[in-house]
Amino acid sequence: NTLSSFKKLIVKNSNMAETETLDFSPHPPQLSDDNPTGNEDQDMLDADKSAKDSDSDSQSDSDSDSEDDAQQNTQIQALETELLNNPSNYDTHVQYIKASRKQGDIEKLRQAREAMSAIFPLSSEMWQEWTKDEISLNSGLDALPTIEKLFDCGVSDYLSVALWCDYLSFVQEHDQSVRTLSAAGISKARNLFERALVAAGLHVTEGSRIWELYREFEQAIFLTIDETDADSREKQVQRIRNLFHRQLSVPLADLCSTLLTYKAWEAEHGANLDVDSSNLDGLSPQVASSYQKALDMMNARTHLENQISHKVAPESERLQHFRDYLKFEQSLGDPARIQILYERAITEFPISSELWLDYTHYMDKTLKTSSLVRDTYKRASRNCPWVGELWVRYLLSLERSRASEDEISAVFEKSLQCTFSSFEEYLDIFLTRVDGLRRRLSLLTSGAESSNLDYIIIRETFQRASDYLSPHLKNTESLLRMYRYWARLESTLGKDLVAARGVWERLLKISGSVLEVWQGYIAMESEMGNINEARSLFKRCYSKRFPGTGSEDICNSWIRFEREYGTLDDFDLAVKKVTPRLEELQLFKLQEAKSIGVSADDGDNSSRKNVREKRKPVSNLIEEQSPAKRHKDKAKNVKITSEDGKGISKEPVKVNDKKPDVAASKPVSGSKKENRDVTSGKPQQYDDQCTAFVSNINLKATHDDLRKFFSDVGGVVAIRILTDKFTGKSRGLAYVDFSDDKHLAAAVAKNKHTLLGKRVSIAKSDPKGRKRGSAAPGTSLRQGDNADQTTESSKSGAKNSAEGSGGGLQPSSHHRASNIQLKGKNTFAMPRTVRPLGWVDKDQPKSKESDSVEDENPKSNDEFRKMFIKS
Repeated sequence: NTLSSFKKLIVKNSNMAETETLDFSPHPPQLSDDNPTGNEDQDMLDADKSAKDSDSDSQSDSDSDSEDDAQQNTQIQALETELLNNPSNYDTHVQYIKASRKQGDIEKLRQAREAMSAIFPLSSEMWQEWTKDEISLNSGLDALPTIEKLFDCGVSDYLSVALWCDYLSFVQEHDQSVRTLSAAGISKARNLFERALVAAGLHVTEGSRIWELYREFEQAIFLTIDETDADSREKQVQRIRNLFHRQLSVPLADLCSTLLTYKAWEAEHGANLDVDSSNLDGLSPQVASSYQKALDMMNARTHLENQISHKVAPESERLQHFRDYLKFEQSLGDPARIQILYERAITEFPISSELWLDYTHYMDKTLKTSSLVRDTYKRASRNCPWVGELWVRYLLSLERSRASEDEISAVFEKSLQCTFSSFEEYLDIFLTRVDGLRRRLSLLTSGAESSNLDYIIIRETFQRASDYLSPHLKNTESLLRMYRYWARLESTLGKDLVAARGVWERLLKISGSVLEVWQGYIAMESEMGNINEARSLFKRCYSKRFPGTGSEDICNSWIRFEREYGTLDDFDLAVKKVTPRLEELQLFKLQEAKSIGVSADDGDNSSRKNVREKRKPVSNLIEEQSPAKRHKDKAKNVKITSEDGKGISKEPVKVNDKKPDVAASKPVSGSKKENRDVTSGKPQQYDDQCTAFVSNINLKATHDDLRKFFSDVGGVVAIRILTDKFTGKSRGLAYVDFSDDKHLAAAVAKNKHTLLGKRVSIAKSDPKGRKRGSAAPGTSLRQGDNADQTTESSKSGAKNSAEGSGGGLQPSSHHRASNIQLKGKNTFAMPRTVRPLGWVDKDQPKSKESDSVEDENPKSNDEFRKMFIKS
């Protein structure tokens, strides 16, 4: 019964006693030794009061216990629910075990411990607590194998001298064969002691405890030998002496006290030794030499032992002390001492992945195919299941040790249930599994091995890897590597060319924009002699746009392929297809370089250039033609669709590509809109009444960067970054709308401030432009704008539009583009602040200066020049 049930039983008995005591039937008081006064009623009342007080206390304790039980049940139920949802929560397992042990439910406690040990290694303290509970509950012979199995599991998780001592003591006490010192029992105990010495006998600070238990056991055997059996007694004495000699040759913390104990023992058996001194007089030279060597080794390690035993030091510092200690041991080259020091380190730092990686690497290098290495990897994967490299090495270790396919498959499946930090780790595990299957299958095909292994397992493994990793590794070299490997194995081991091509086609659907994917597919067909199939792949991909120089590379690869494999007709066809494409790519590259170059101009130099060019005369191109002639050329060569999209406006737009700082446009007749969104067919208006024009922006700057740049100013309503039509990349220009003039003025005050390493130019946007005559041709039409950048970008936008209208990129030229026509969508890239040469705002009153130039007759070149250079 639980404590609560036991208390309820006590309360029930107390109530029964009260019922039997209270008797209200009339009868005379009886005198007796128990009632000398004869006042039986008073005695009964006193007894009743005492019983009620006792019952009240019992009831209070019962209520308190009931509340505790209810809280424990609620806590256990909550922990069970949490473990059901997340069985990999280590802390929840620990709390659940503690709560179950406190409640006293042995079966539930046992199940909780078994569930946790199946997932995680338990600490030595938890194993000691578990074994003690089981020993207290089961003391019969039937429970002996179960408890011994628990001890075996416990000592295999971590190095624990205390747990080994409990294990040895339990066997000596509860195993009847060992307790009676039968031949089988003695053999069993000695084997267990030797296991303990191998596992923990070299532990510098605690290893002597196991040596002492071993000697005590052998001494107990000696005492049971009949004195008349001199030979057996002598053999046993020699066995104990050998244990002393072995212990004295090991550098342990209490080496000096062990020497004194040994000398006292030898004195008991007839040796003439000074048992009170630690000198080596009287000892055999071999024992004295081994002891002195062990003492020197201990002295060399004393400072290292002191460092790692400093518990109050930070964990990082203590871990570094262990690393220093390990380097010291590795320099001496004793594998047993290095291994036990690693065990001590991982006991202190069980989830240090770097420590486990170092440990397993050392074991691989030293023991290679030993079962001990496999066991180490198993423990490493239990302590650090999130490290993919440990699982990869674990699979390789199993393959080296000739593990069965079932065991390797089980470890592989278990690794896939873990959570890794990157998808590359999952890919490494999949490929390691495939590597092992390929090697074993190759041995099967060569007749070196016999098994039921089939290529279908490799295909299924690749299929699982593809389904899981393709969405996450799209357009990466890792995914290409896996698919290339898969396709090669399909054609070589699987002997299925159709399946190999299916692998490549599947990859093209995922990463068809990656040049290397097409190259890999083509290379496979070429290596297998499938020339026509490789040629068809070139035809499918030569017109695709690949990053960098990929588009040019695939075109050149096709030409080279036809030179090496094709006929003359094939070569001519390839040249015919590729040549226009290469020209188009070259023009596009030039256009992109020009656009980037314009946006990257420095703001300070542009400002100085703007000041200089205000006094420059009109270009020679304008001087060579009269205004009437230029107006006639415009009407012939440049057209733009009307606002309603049905007709042609009477006042077309002219783009002058002669000078890099001249680009103009004239509004559509009858429209007051500043710009047009021709992509949608609807006019779009920007008043720019409270807008800042920002230039010389870093090409990597985003809307968030600009918003953060103006965060101290505030009032940002909208941000519009100008981008290239073809590449979509920033041109280094932007418009920033503000809520009012106050915020705009504060934003303009940030002119020449640095944004992402570049000094940006900021000016108020002036959509109506300056009065005619206030600036020379080629200068900015915005007040305070960067002239070079604004006009150049306007020219670039107009040119991009012109090139786009022809269905392909045309050769660029530094001469006047007299045959370019801007139609439909071709005008969308034109900056909305650019005005045609000579444009006048009708809303503004005309000055005398402007009246003087509104002459109906065309002016001569000299008059035209004087009009613009007038100061």
